[in-house]
Amino acid sequence: MRCVRCRAELYRTNDRSPDTAIALAATALVLFILANVYPLVVLTVNGSTRMTTLIGAAQAYYEQGYGVLAVLVLFTAVIVPLIQVLTLLYVLVPLRLGRAVPGQHVLFRVLIALRPWGLTEVFMMGAVVALVKLSAQAQVSPQVSLVAYGLLMMSLAALTSATPSEQYWRWIGALRDAGRPA
Repeated sequence: MRCVRCRAELYRTNDRSPDTAIALAATALVLFILANVYPLVVLTVNGSTRMTTLIGAAQAYYEQGYGVLAVLVLFTAVIVPLIQVLTLLYVLVPLRLGRAVPGQHVLFRVLIALRPWGLTEVFMMGAVVALVKLSAQAQVSPQVSLVAYGLLMMSLAALTSATPSEQYWRWIGALRDAGRPA
């Protein structure tokens, strides 16, 4: 896309196959599993050690009477990234194989609507700030999950960059032009 006045390049789409997006989505899925299976952080205060997972942190918020915050953490840090990764794999793998899947257009539109709610960057920033502040009062040990979640954040950003809506519709058009129903 070029500026009509000065002809400077404003936006460029990539003409890649869905392979890059599929690889990024598969990577994100592995990182998501690691981020949710292992503990986020281990805190040691006065000889007492506590650790929790991401879902355990949301559960702790709920148990302490912060139900809305627990739902928000669970939705933005767990559910939306999982839906994003699984939806892209569900749509792109068959697309790469030259097939269409039921509801792919609706799913992609839902994905586009959900993308702003995937607040992995905000969660990571909050976690880092909280860990820095807690380090003055306790021994803080970041764990595998925190690193995996940080890498998940970067892979989701790359995945979003590799699958803009224009690119998706271009892939669908290529499938349609090849004589396969999309």
